[in-house]
Amino acid sequence: MTKSPTPDFTPALGPRGSIGLYDHVIALLTREKQWRAKLLAALAPENGETIVDIGAGTASMAILIKTKRPGVRMIALDPDPDIRLIAEKKAAKAGTDLEFITALGDAEIDDQLAPGTADKVLTSLVLHQCPIPVKKSILASAFRLLKPGGMLLIADYGRQRSVFMKLAFNLVRLTDGFDDTRANKDGRLPDFMLNAGFSNVQERSVTLTPTGSISLYTATKQEA
Repeated sequence: MTKSPTPDFTPALGPRGSIGLYDHVIALLTREKQWRAKLLAALAPENGETIVDIGAGTASMAILIKTKRPGVRMIALDPDPDIRLIAEKKAAKAGTDLEFITALGDAEIDDQLAPGTADKVLTSLVLHQCPIPVKKSILASAFRLLKPGGMLLIADYGRQRSVFMKLAFNLVRLTDGFDDTRANKDGRLPDFMLNAGFSNVQERSVTLTPTGSISLYTATKQEA
């Protein structure tokens, strides 16, 4: 699959970033171990569940989940075919059996993953890279994919509550664009989640990092 010349997302590390350096940069600048541990604890994966990672990137989180619970069906969704190649190599090296789908998460993928089949959907460090219509579309897709009673988890830059965090987040905004990141900075993600149909929206934790604060949000799709 070839990349679109005008994607509806900012590529990893921005349009001029190095994909090969992605994992190193994320580890260095986002205190990755802290927020991933919080995300994994809130996810509480159980064997037999179907879990979808929208915007899986190099599959770090998907591999962590599959390593923790080998019995889950772990599906890694990402629009970037170059990132997918790295992810597939990482998964093979880790000995983890992941399913990969090349899509943004707002695309129709019913032929590969039917609506209402996922127990949990997560997305991390993705929504801040997307225009508002794509943020909303990805959340709508997550809602479609989840079973009634299913859980959505988001780890991403949220409301930047201090002057220091706002200044730190400017490093991300310079890379990923001021327009796409504004809604995150202003704390609008919970409203977008509610508007997508989710209930019980909570900000579970905030991790302070050199590039701004990363919030962990959870929500549920109500039982029918």
